[in-house]
Amino acid sequence: MRDSSQGRKRHDARNLQWSWRSFAAFAYVAEQYGYRYEGLSPVSPRSSPNPYFTFRRLPDAADRAARTAQQHPTAPQGGRLPGMRHGGNRLRPLPEVRREVDLLRARITVDYARTHGRRGLTALLIMLPAMLIPLSQSGFAPGPLLVCAAVWLFFAALWLTGLRIARRRYARCRRLLNGGDGRAIRRDQ
Repeated sequence: MRDSSQGRKRHDARNLQWSWRSFAAFAYVAEQYGYRYEGLSPVSPRSSPNPYFTFRRLPDAADRAARTAQQHPTAPQGGRLPGMRHGGNRLRPLPEVRREVDLLRARITVDYARTHGRRGLTALLIMLPAMLIPLSQSGFAPGPLLVCAAVWLFFAALWLTGLRIARRRYARCRRLLNGGDGRAIRRDQ
């Protein structure tokens, strides 16, 4: 709302709530005030676990913000947000906007999936030389060597499980963005 009143062309935001559903609801509300979700922000550090996302000002942002402010005058003071339920968690979508919020969540999930492709693999590779430190103290005895190998294999299995879950989620979101029946959903919706 502040960026809209100042006429800023771009707003960068992080998902500090760790809920992609709430962040998608935030993106929906931002659109009501004239800022459309655009994807990953160029200001994000590469492979960041918590990247920034960009929202671009729409040409009719002033009209949207004025219309939304008129319909929801108490929103800045903690009142009901456009398209969201009243009370409790302010970012719970109403049934009539849930499809739009779900599409935004799918786009955000697909964009976020691009940020963490090699992060886990890099951690596993760094873990190997890091394990040499305790092994060098024990003289590379078979017992500590087996313990280090078991720890590394545990984290490798954990990473592979997470990768499998992330790929399924990514595929489900891609299907949702493609309309589930082959119809592509336009990015500007």
